[in-house]
Amino acid sequence: MMKKILGFLLGLVLFSSCGEYHKLIKSNDYQLIYSKAIEYYNEGDYQRSRQLLDGIRTIYVGTSKAQTIAYYRAFCSYNMKEYQLASELFKQFVALYPESSFSEECLYMVGLCNYQASPKPRLDQQTSMNAIKDFQLYLNRYPNSARKDRINEYVDELLDKLAEKDYLNARNYYQREYFKAATISLQNCLKDYPGSKFREEIMYMLFNSKYEMAAQSVEDKQLERYNAAREEYYYFVDEYPNSRYTDELKRKYELMSLFLENYDFDE
Repeated sequence: MMKKILGFLLGLVLFSSCGEYHKLIKSNDYQLIYSKAIEYYNEGDYQRSRQLLDGIRTIYVGTSKAQTIAYYRAFCSYNMKEYQLASELFKQFVALYPESSFSEECLYMVGLCNYQASPKPRLDQQTSMNAIKDFQLYLNRYPNSARKDRINEYVDELLDKLAEKDYLNARNYYQREYFKAATISLQNCLKDYPGSKFREEIMYMLFNSKYEMAAQSVEDKQLERYNAAREEYYYFVDEYPNSRYTDELKRKYELMSLFLENYDFDE
């Protein structure tokens, strides 16, 4: 019986709340709508809050409330995880109200929205690159911000994601035995992300790609390509002398050496 009573009372509250909201939608009492929109926001009802704010934002253009409405609309979208839209709304806020006390926070939120929207490494990483640019813009304007360390952590995470994306693309060429394309992609990985956590494997695949290109070449190109592979071997063992790949690479190095011994490099 008690559960039924509680359910009935809850239904009355919800019905009353819905009725109140629909009356607000049709109301011309803009001050009341504004107040209730902020109240809904503070209660976590971001959908209703934004709908009410959307309805009155043109009414308050040019007034002191316009800035607050723009601020809450952006945060409603963020809290509803509509990160692309939220990023644009925060960007608009900064453009419209550069002198606002909220401007610094909103510029930070532009980057944070794109960070939150950043997809898995296998997918297109344009959003991740946008987030890095947005965070850099923020730090350029606010170099002493208390958010600096947190932003640097976010940027490192995003760079790791970009590095993994490029690594996966290069590995795909390598696994499909497109060794020329793999060589170019792997070299770009090392150049663009020298501190990547995939560095050892990238260097391993780069050696193998050059080795296979040499082994599969016509005779006129083998000398040049085996020499290039040998250089990669030296780079690898110098940097990773105890690698799990060392024995495999050493066997291939010895095969290359047998081939190269047939040439007189002093001529």
